[in-house]
Amino acid sequence: MHPVKRSLWSLHLTVALLGATALMSKIIPLSAIDITFGRSIIACIVLVIVVKLSGESMRLRSTKDYLIALALGVLMSAHWVTYFAAMQYSSVSVGMVALFTFPVIAVLLEPFFEGIRLVWQDLASALVVFIGIILIVPEVSLENEVTLGILIGVFSAVLYALRNLCHRKYFSHYGGAHAMAYQTLIIFVSLLFFVSDNLLTATSDTYMWLIVLGIFLTALPHALIATSLKHLRVKTFALVACMQPFYGVILAIVILDESPNWQTFLGGILVISAAIYETVNAQKLHRRKESEE
Repeated sequence: MHPVKRSLWSLHLTVALLGATALMSKIIPLSAIDITFGRSIIACIVLVIVVKLSGESMRLRSTKDYLIALALGVLMSAHWVTYFAAMQYSSVSVGMVALFTFPVIAVLLEPFFEGIRLVWQDLASALVVFIGIILIVPEVSLENEVTLGILIGVFSAVLYALRNLCHRKYFSHYGGAHAMAYQTLIIFVSLLFFVSDNLLTATSDTYMWLIVLGIFLTALPHALIATSLKHLRVKTFALVACMQPFYGVILAIVILDESPNWQTFLGGILVISAAIYETVNAQKLHRRKESEE
């Protein structure tokens, strides 16, 4: 098989695996904190092994990089916990739609990191996302668990957008597996005092699902990303990554027997369309900036 075609298949597999992480919020009978803690331990061990097998050193280049890794890990820890919590309160379908507001949120936050101005198209994308979220909100009340799940999901998206912006600006000189190894280590340490006894007394089936989550749905996808980017453009990766909620929702329908209503489908289409538009637009602006330089 041609290397580009093989990388594209690998990328779709990676995105499908990342989409499948959402299912664990329903399959694993633990709190969001316990799931995140167990996921981080297993993923960290595997990612460190991956880095070592690739011949890289685990050491970072400077004290500043260690502080940045700490900040990124804390952001990722909060993101993972709220990510699972959002779906436990609502559903996988609703949680995935809420999470994928992050590309547009990142565009709105980008001026604070890159010193660029927002254009009217970005504000239009934000409006489309807002309408998409309004469509899936059942009622304006925090007593409604779906509404609460949506709010937590959007907050998780804000955390993820901040993490991605900080990573791109301050930590992009490290490979994906290397960077995630440090972040999962920070996640493990940051949640150490918040884990409940339920994790220690969990069944063997629960531990098995945590191993699946940590290895096949966390460490493996982040290792595959680096491999895929060797033969694919960043734009291709970004566009395929926007299919993550599609894979997640399809898996939730097939495996969890979820039945998203038409508002969720329509809201999801609006949110993902805005995410795809901003992804394409970001690549155009990046190429234009490079040509000017």
